[in-house]
Amino acid sequence: MDTFTKQFSEYAKSVGCDLLGIAPIERFKGIKPENHPSSIFPEAKSVIVVGKRITRGSLRGVEEGTQFNTYHLYGYTWLEDRFLSVTSLKLAEYLEDNKWEAVPMFNLPTEISPMGIPVRPGNPPPNVLVDFDDAAVRAGLGEIGYLRTFVSPEFGARQRFFMILTDAPLTPTPVSTENICDRSSEFQKYCPLGAIDSSKEEVMEIAGKKMKVASIDFRKCCECKNGAVANRRHPSGSPDRLAAVCMRSYMVHLEKKGNLKNRFANPFRTRPAWEVLTDRTIIEAGSDIE
Repeated sequence: MDTFTKQFSEYAKSVGCDLLGIAPIERFKGIKPENHPSSIFPEAKSVIVVGKRITRGSLRGVEEGTQFNTYHLYGYTWLEDRFLSVTSLKLAEYLEDNKWEAVPMFNLPTEISPMGIPVRPGNPPPNVLVDFDDAAVRAGLGEIGYLRTFVSPEFGARQRFFMILTDAPLTPTPVSTENICDRSSEFQKYCPLGAIDSSKEEVMEIAGKKMKVASIDFRKCCECKNGAVANRRHPSGSPDRLAAVCMRSYMVHLEKKGNLKNRFANPFRTRPAWEVLTDRTIIEAGSDIE
């Protein structure tokens, strides 16, 4: 790691960054122009993925079914709009104080349709939308888990990302070779609505890293009353599932297996998980205690 990249990484920790990955722009080869970072900043040499953890305690009220606003604020809206955005801006300022241009970006769903026409021949129409989970894999921070959400070796699914595009030639983070998710077809039982289908698995490949994932019916996720919420950025985006019973059960599994570096004195789940079915019936799923 060169001196400036080391200094930048140390500064990132000092301003609240929990995860920092750097991908050279060459790792995005093959991405369509409408999703390519270079379409936004043609001179970009590095794509920086900035992550902040979702604290496990912010999920406690959802797990007990008694307090949902703590997660909504500290695990979702405030985490992105206040804490992570301030950290990302500080990093962009640091780069620009050192004479490198920095483009801070927040996470918009790639499902949003174009909102204009190309301003010159060969350009994609606005707005170009980068897949942040894809970028996090390319930046060496982890992998796409079996349930089609990003997982890191530090926190599993408990993090959110912003991004910075820069012309600074930073030392890249190697693509992760760790296997965080054990990709069991048993994970399909975590969804009471049957949105997870292990009979329709596929293999995703990002930057040479191959990852087996299940089919997810996101239409059913939109109906979920077990902790999932609609995508707040745009209705076309996938629902936020990080507090849903499927992801909380997934977290319990990864913690029990010892797959995560962020460890705790006590287990997260000591009581059966509650589940709301489509008919609004609330049941306790004792099988979710692992």
